[in-house]
Amino acid sequence: MKRFMILLAAAAFALNASAQKTITLSLEESGADEIITGYWNNTNAPHSNEETADEAINARRHFTKTSQTDFYIYKADPAKATGQGVVVLPGGGYSKVCIAHEGFEVAKYLRSLGISAVVVKYRLPNHGHKEVPLEDAQEALRFMRKKGKKWGVDPAQVGICGSSAGGHLAAYTSTFTPDAEKPAFSILFYPVITGTTWETHQNTFEFLLGKKRTHREQEYYSLENRVTPTTPPAILLLSDDDLVVPPISSILYYEALKANGVEATMHIYPSGGHGWAGHDEFKYSKEYKEALADWLQIQNKNAKTK
Repeated sequence: MKRFMILLAAAAFALNASAQKTITLSLEESGADEIITGYWNNTNAPHSNEETADEAINARRHFTKTSQTDFYIYKADPAKATGQGVVVLPGGGYSKVCIAHEGFEVAKYLRSLGISAVVVKYRLPNHGHKEVPLEDAQEALRFMRKKGKKWGVDPAQVGICGSSAGGHLAAYTSTFTPDAEKPAFSILFYPVITGTTWETHQNTFEFLLGKKRTHREQEYYSLENRVTPTTPPAILLLSDDDLVVPPISSILYYEALKANGVEATMHIYPSGGHGWAGHDEFKYSKEYKEALADWLQIQNKNAKTK
C-alpha cells in the first residue's frame, strides 16, 4: 500500500508539472537565431525544483516560477567566428531570470564579436533546490560543446558569463563542476560571490539555499572559498557605487583566483550602480565592451597557443 501511494504521488506530481504553463519568447522578441524550447523540465531533468505554479513574465521580460529550461542561440557569422562560445546566465537574485538585457543584449554583443552564445532560461532554485540551476548551466556547456561545432565553436573554448545572481551561477559552475567539464573562462558582471559577510545580497542565498540555511552552508556556497588552481580565468566587471552587490564580493573572488595562480582581471567603474550589463545607456558601456573584447581576444590567443 505504501509503495502504491508513493507511485500515485509521483504520478500526480508529473501530471501537475506537465500541465504547468511555460513561456518561451519568440525569435523576434529575443533576436536569437534559433531557440531550443523545453530542452528539459522538472519531469525529465536530473532534479526538480518542485515548482508547481505557472511560469510568468513581466513587461521587463523578467521570468519567474521557471520550471522549463530553454536555450536561446546566437550564432556568430562564420566569416567572423573566433572559435569561442559563451553560455550566458542572466541575473535576478535566483528569484527571477532577467533575460532581456543581461541575456539577449549581452549575447548580441558577443555575436557581434564573432562569438556564438547560448542564453539560458534556467530553472530557479525555489528556496533551496541549489542543484537545479547548476545542472542547467552545466548542461548548457555540454550542449554548446556538442552542437556548437556546427557554428564554428571549438569545444575547448566554451566559456560562461553571468550577471549578479547569474554571476554567482557562472562562478558556481566554474568552481563546482569537475575539472574536465569546467568552462574555459568566466565573464562575471557584478557577481554575487560571498554570503558570509554583510556586504552581499542575502536574498540570493535565501532563494538558493532556503530560509533555514545555516552559516556553514552559506560559507560552503560562498565561491571565494571554492577557488582552486583549476578554476578558469575570469574577468570581473563592476561599479564602485553598487549598493545591491557591493564590490567586495568580486574583490574576494579576484583575490582567491590570484592566490591560486589563476589569471584574473577586474574593472571597477566609478558609477553605474547595479544591473547595467547589456544597457547601452550605462555611462561606461563603451569602456567595458572594449575591455571585454580585448580580454576575450587574449583568451582566444592563449587557447590557440596551448
